Amino acid sequence: MDYSEDHVTPVETEYVFGPFRFIPARQSLQCGETQLHLGGRALGILAGLVERPGELISKRELMVRVWPETVVEESNLKVQVAALRRALGEGDGDGEQGNRYIGTVKGRGYCFIAPVGSHVPATPEAPPGIRPKTAPKQPLAISRPIGRDGAIRAALRLLMRRRFATIVGPGGIGKTTVALAVAEAATAEYGIDVCFVDLSPLSDAQFVAGAIASALGLTIHSADAAPALAASLRDRRLLLLLDSCEHVIEQAAGIAEAIVAGAPEVLLLSTSREPLRVPGECVQRLAPLDVPPGAGMLTAAQAMSYPAIELFVERAAECVEHYRLSDADAPAAAEICRRLDGNALAIELAATRIDAFSVRELAARLDDQFRLLQRGRRGAHHRHRTLAATLDWSYEYLQPSEQAILRATSVFAGAFTLDAATVLCVDAGRGAEVIVDGVAELAAKSLLSVDTSGPVALYRLLDTTKAYALEKLERCGETAAIRRRHAALFQAIFERSAVEWEARPTADWLADYGRGIDDARRALAWAASGGGDRATGVALTVAAIPLWMHLSLLGECRHSVEQVLDGALSGVPPAPRDEMKLQAALAAANLHTCGPLAGTDASWLRALALAEQLDDGEYQLRALWGLAVHRSYTGQYRDVLTLAERFRAIAGTHGDRAARVSVDRMIAAALHYLGEQRAARAHLDAMLSRYVAPVHRSHVARFQLDQRAAALGTQANVLWLQGYPDQAVRAASEALQCARDSGHALSLLNALVHAACPVRLYVGDYADVERLLDELHDHLAKHALTVWNALWRCLRGMLLARRGDEEGLQLLRGALDELRHAGFRLRYAGYLGALAEALGEHGRRDEALVAVDEALTRSEIGEERWCVAELLRIRGGLLEESDPDAAEQLYRRALDTAEAQDAQAWALRAATSLARLLKRRGRGEAGRQLLAVVYARFTEGHDSLDLRRARALLWPEETHV
Repeated sequence: MDYSEDHVTPVETEYVFGPFRFIPARQSLQCGETQLHLGGRALGILAGLVERPGELISKRELMVRVWPETVVEESNLKVQVAALRRALGEGDGDGEQGNRYIGTVKGRGYCFIAPVGSHVPATPEAPPGIRPKTAPKQPLAISRPIGRDGAIRAALRLLMRRRFATIVGPGGIGKTTVALAVAEAATAEYGIDVCFVDLSPLSDAQFVAGAIASALGLTIHSADAAPALAASLRDRRLLLLLDSCEHVIEQAAGIAEAIVAGAPEVLLLSTSREPLRVPGECVQRLAPLDVPPGAGMLTAAQAMSYPAIELFVERAAECVEHYRLSDADAPAAAEICRRLDGNALAIELAATRIDAFSVRELAARLDDQFRLLQRGRRGAHHRHRTLAATLDWSYEYLQPSEQAILRATSVFAGAFTLDAATVLCVDAGRGAEVIVDGVAELAAKSLLSVDTSGPVALYRLLDTTKAYALEKLERCGETAAIRRRHAALFQAIFERSAVEWEARPTADWLADYGRGIDDARRALAWAASGGGDRATGVALTVAAIPLWMHLSLLGECRHSVEQVLDGALSGVPPAPRDEMKLQAALAAANLHTCGPLAGTDASWLRALALAEQLDDGEYQLRALWGLAVHRSYTGQYRDVLTLAERFRAIAGTHGDRAARVSVDRMIAAALHYLGEQRAARAHLDAMLSRYVAPVHRSHVARFQLDQRAAALGTQANVLWLQGYPDQAVRAASEALQCARDSGHALSLLNALVHAACPVRLYVGDYADVERLLDELHDHLAKHALTVWNALWRCLRGMLLARRGDEEGLQLLRGALDELRHAGFRLRYAGYLGALAEALGEHGRRDEALVAVDEALTRSEIGEERWCVAELLRIRGGLLEESDPDAAEQLYRRALDTAEAQDAQAWALRAATSLARLLKRRGRGEAGRQLLAVVYARFTEGHDSLDLRRARALLWPEETHV
């Protein structure tokens, strides 16, 4: 039998006002196509008002109509009218702007003040096989089902087409609410009688048939109740709703099968925490209510678009009159709903505590959610009065082996595989087959959620279930043993991952092992605790290093490694091979979080000594590379070249082609900062022409960055200096995309900070710089990397200063102080020069001279020669007013230095400043000729800021900047 959804039964008068359509006989109020859900009393008040629009209806008359046999306080009427006004969009009815439908005559009553139209629609054809009922039996009254419209319509469609549907989901998810709404819709749209049977009170499955018979008004005398029930229903037309079948599922399934087979006019809808698993059953699993994602801030309006928060606020308003969600409370409300997994019951229970706690206090106390949510709802069935009671209902009907698996798997921090659950749970009393069957049963009973979208099924306990199961684990005295097994399991998993990263594609490796980071944290916390196994903690720390590096969790890596090396975790020194790995990890983590401190260099040297002692070529290369990066951060570029030669020799000895290719990037970067742009360009071209992306392992764990992205970033800087602005921008963009594709945080930071942002600042594309800095800021918000945050402030300060904003000076100065304190010198002189130029433009000449002289001293005495020409030009600009002869001399030195370094970009700036000065001193033609020679060397980038400024001097009548 296939019931169509497009038929309705005869109805009484329809009332239309504004966007609303109201049919009192069906208790249906719609706004456009949206069905509004109000209680029967509010709708009764509306019916009384719209039947006599414009007429004052006394409070007494309305109260008698709505509470005909009950004496109630007038406040009850006010509450219902307030709810009605909210549904009609009037707010609280006291002066808020918007449409007005209900007027109040103080002390007397209410009046419907909007125009109302009414008519009686024609009676459409009823669906085949269904006799319209003039007064169909209504299901039990229900609360408004929030966020479930789609689920209700889907279940109704399923039921009408297939006759037998089961709504499945974990306890408290809202199965009964949805089922009753489906029944209500079936009654309203098809005139179908509904028989609701609550099976939850039954303590014994033998009473199921009697409960169903009693609800139907039948008496069953047969010993075999199922066929007798089916026979009695053979000619009946109704919807039979069996609620809460899980604890009597075998008996309920047998009766359901008999009724579906023997009563062709009966629709059967059931709710259960697992399917009934009988022929003809269609299963609809009910998902949690939608909650906001974890990232980002929410306004109250944005938060209220999520059903979970809407439910929380509605129930809170029922508890505390006039409660409304504020922008300040919206993030905390979102956190509550996320922590409660979008579980409707848990959210409702949390909302009832709003009378005792603020929303933010409530969110902070959710770690002890079972104590917090123990206050029950009056009138609710005992299994729905508290969160613990709801979960007790599920737990008590599990087999002992299933209970044990549920308790054990609660120690997993997140998703887990069947293999992991098997290793964790197998013991002498439970073989692998029992675990496999038990996990499947827990999933079927909605106690485990399952994700089958990938090649391997992933299981997860909802947070509420996990908290309950952990409590059970503790009460059973199993916590210590299961925690130990969990730590040993992840020690083995990460030891395997450390071996496999060299032979597997990085994306596949991360997909398999990346999700285990939370379990590694949990296992390490246990290992370091009083009852933990410290030897396991040391082994797990060493094994987790590749994952920390791939995920750029450097602060976390540093903390764990320091615990081991300081002896806090183990109490004894680690073995030499373990110490080698730990020292290398500590050095890399320190370098990018704290900067190139003295201890960082010492860690690299210790790792190198151990690698040489163990004859470990791989870690010799890693340590030499780390030392080279450290020395480049401290501005010791000649040391970098020396280390690079040692690196090349070891790579050649071990036949490591990837390392031999990558070393050209290391050399090129050092040459670039030494001011040798032609040589740097040659090494970069050689490296990029020979570079082959690794088929399996990533170079990130070995050499800290994606090598192609880093090489392209250096190439972008060299190309810009050599006078190729367009090519520089393209190379920087390619470096950025390559870094994004790598999925590696440090590679992306490097591409943004050292390539994309500086190059776009050079060419004057400030709008793009703004966008990139926003991306960089968002990225840094996820990682505690002190040095990189300071570099972001340098770039942000430069951008603001270029735009004339004095705030940029403070930002830039503060960031430079932080870099100086950390010993970070990479590009430091260039940032200091930018500060000097900005100070000069704001009239702070003396401070500017101090800054540029410090930068020149660092560059000329040290090894950061790449920006000397620009620093000379900036100093000349500061002296133009007071000593034009000195300024001219500095400009000419800057021009000579730039040309010697093949830094045509600096040469253009120097020539432009010199030409402008010569024009002021009456030698404009000489300046113009000098500038024209430099300008002619540029074959591209004519829209860049520097070339436009040069054209303004060369051809002032044609060009405007």
